[in-house]
Amino acid sequence: MELKPSAHTDTFAREHLPPADAWPELLFELPELAYPDRLNCGAELLDATVDRFGPDRPAFRSASGEVWSYGELRERVDSLAHVLTVDLGVVPGNRVLLRGPTGPWLAACWLAVMKAGGVAVTVLAQQRAQELATVCSMAQVGHAVCHADVLDDLVKAEVPGLRIATYGGDSPDDLLRLAENHREPYPAVETSADDVALIAFTSGTTGRPKGCMHFHRDLLAVADTFSRHLLRPRPDDVFAGSPPLGFTFGLGGLVVFPLRAGACALLLEQAAPRALLPALAEHRVTVLFTAPTAYRSMLDTLGPYDTGAYDLSALRRCVSAGENLPAATWRAWHERTGLRIINGIGATELLHIFISAADEDARPGATGRAVPGWEARVVDPAGRPVADGAPGLLAVRGPVGCRYLADPRQREYVRDGWNLTGDTYVRDTDGYFRYVARADDMIISSGYNIAGPEVEEALLRHPDVVEAAVVGLPDERRGQIVVAHVVARDGAVLTEDLLRTHMRSELAPHKCPRSFVFLPALPRTATGKLQRFRLRDLE
Repeated sequence: MELKPSAHTDTFAREHLPPADAWPELLFELPELAYPDRLNCGAELLDATVDRFGPDRPAFRSASGEVWSYGELRERVDSLAHVLTVDLGVVPGNRVLLRGPTGPWLAACWLAVMKAGGVAVTVLAQQRAQELATVCSMAQVGHAVCHADVLDDLVKAEVPGLRIATYGGDSPDDLLRLAENHREPYPAVETSADDVALIAFTSGTTGRPKGCMHFHRDLLAVADTFSRHLLRPRPDDVFAGSPPLGFTFGLGGLVVFPLRAGACALLLEQAAPRALLPALAEHRVTVLFTAPTAYRSMLDTLGPYDTGAYDLSALRRCVSAGENLPAATWRAWHERTGLRIINGIGATELLHIFISAADEDARPGATGRAVPGWEARVVDPAGRPVADGAPGLLAVRGPVGCRYLADPRQREYVRDGWNLTGDTYVRDTDGYFRYVARADDMIISSGYNIAGPEVEEALLRHPDVVEAAVVGLPDERRGQIVVAHVVARDGAVLTEDLLRTHMRSELAPHKCPRSFVFLPALPRTATGKLQRFRLRDLE
C-alpha cells in the first residue's frame, strides 16, 4: 500500500521499513478501523479521551495510592513534550529511548514522545549495558529518557552521541524540574497515520532481538479489535498487570487499552505474583493482564472460591498471553475465582493479541478464534492451508503486520501476504485454534512428533510440580530425546522415578521424558516467556 506523506523530519524509520513486496496484506474491513490520514495516537488516546469523558476521571494510579486525573495527566504530558522539543531538541522522527520502572511517569513520557512525533523505543529497566548498546545501535537512538535509579547501565553502554535526560532524581536539570517551566498546552504533531510511532524489540526467547516498527494507527487498531470486541472495557474499570511497558503486551494492556476506553490503570513497579495479589485486592482492580505462570503462582496463595486470603471480588476480566495457557491452570483459576481467563496469542511483530476467546466462548486448552478484524489459518511449509485437525504453521493477517527494522528475517516472517508467527497450531471444525508448540520446538524422536507443551501439561498434573519445561536434545539413536526440566513445590521431594511413574500413567511411552532435570526456577523473560534456548544451552 502507498504510504501517506510523513510528518517526520528525521526520516530514518520510514527509510528502514521493509521493501513493499515484503509487507503482509493489511485488512481494514471493520468500520472502526477507517482512520484519518493524519493521526497522532498520543493525541487520540489522551486529548480525544478527555474530550469524550472530561478531565476529572482517574487515569493512572500508583501502588502508593497517588491518583492522576486525565486532566492532570494531559498537563504533565504536555509539559514533558515541551521539554523534549524545546530543551532537548527532539524533532519528529527522532528515536527516543525510554527506560525506567513501570509507573505513571514512564507512561507520561511515552505519551509525550507520541505527541511530539518522536519514535519511542521503550526498554526494560533490567536490561544491561550491552543489550542497551545493541538496541541503540540498531535503531540509531539519539535521545534517551531514563529514570535516575537505573541510569548506570545506560551510561556504561557508551552510546555515541546519545543525549540522556533523567527523571525522578534530584539534579537541577531533572526532566520533571524542567517540565515545571512549561505549563502551556502542547499541540500534537500532525503525524501521518502510517508514521512510525514505536520500535519494539523482541523479548529474546531465541536470543536474537529484532526491531518491530509500528505505526500510529497500529496502536489504535489493537485497541479497536481485541480490546473493543473481546475485552470490552468500561470507563469505570481499573486495569493492572505484570508486563512492563517495554513489552507490547504491557503497553497495550496497561496504557493503550485503558486510555482508549476512558478507564484507569494501576501501574505497579513491583508486579511479581506475591506483590500482585495484594495490589489487586487493595485497589479493587477489575481487569488483569499477566502470564500463565503468574496465574499458576497466584493459585498457590488463593483459597477456595470466595474464601481466599485476598478479596478479588472486583475482578471481572483476566487476560493471559505470552505463552501457552495450560487447560489445568484455566480450570483451577475458574474454580478458585469463578472467572474465565481470556486466553490469547499475540506477537511483538503484530503488537498485541489476534486470536482469543472470552466468556462463554472460552474453551480450556484452546487459544480461541480469530479476533474480529483479523484472519488466521493453518498452513503447511509451502503456505497451503491444511485440513482442520491437522497440525501446521499459524498464519495471520489483519490491520497490523510485521515490519522489521532493516532485517532480512522479514521474508521469513511474511510469506504470500501472511504473517507466520512461528507457532504450530491445529484448527478444529468450529474455527477454534489450539496451540501445539513453537514450530522450532517440535521434538522428533524415533520418528514420532512430540509436542513439548503436551508433555509439560502432563508434568503439571503432578501435585508437586509447579513449573515444567520440555526440550528436545540430539541423540544418535533416536534423533532427539525428550528432556524435562522441573521446578518442585517448596518442601516436596521429587525424584526421577516418581515422575517417570507419573508420566507413564499420563502419556504414551514415546512421549515420556528420557531424563529429568530439577531446577530452582526456569529461565524466563521479564514478561514470563520461557527461554527454551537457555535450557538447551544448559544441557
